Amino acid sequence: MMNDPTDPSRRRLLRRCAEACALAAFAPLASACASLATWNVRPIDGRLELALAQHPELTSPSGALRVLPTGHPDPVYVLAQTDGSFIALSPICTHRGCTVDVQGDRLICPCHGSTYDRAGLVLRGPAERALARYPVRVNSERVLVIDLQRTI
Repeated sequence: MMNDPTDPSRRRLLRRCAEACALAAFAPLASACASLATWNVRPIDGRLELALAQHPELTSPSGALRVLPTGHPDPVYVLAQTDGSFIALSPICTHRGCTVDVQGDRLICPCHGSTYDRAGLVLRGPAERALARYPVRVNSERVLVIDLQRTI
C-alpha cells in the first residue's frame, strides 16, 4: 500500500517535508533580523549620542543599526542614507504595531507585508502612515545626536 496515508513512514516523510518548507520560508526573515547590529544605549536628557567612529555599520550607504534606549519602550533604527545623512526611525509598523525588518533598501513588516523605504515612507500597504522619525544631527565631533523626545 504505497499511497496509504496512515503509513507511519509516509506521515514522517510528509511532516519532514512540511518542516523543511517552513524553515525555507522563514529563513530570510530570520537572517534579516539577525544581521542588524544591536546596541544598548543610555539616553542623556532624552537624546541618544552615537559616535560614528564606534559604529562602522553606519559607514556604508546601506548601513543600519538597531539601538535599544534604556527606559524607552521600543528600539530605534538608525539608517545611513545614500547622500551621507542619517535617519532614525521607530521600527513599529503603523498598521498593527509589529516590528519591521530592515531588508536592504526596504523596511518590511513580517505580519501583514507593509513596506517602507529607508526614510520610513509607505511604499506598500496595508499601512497608510509613515514610520515615526526622530530628529538627527551630526555634531562637530562626528557624533549622531538623536532626539527621542519628539518625532518629525
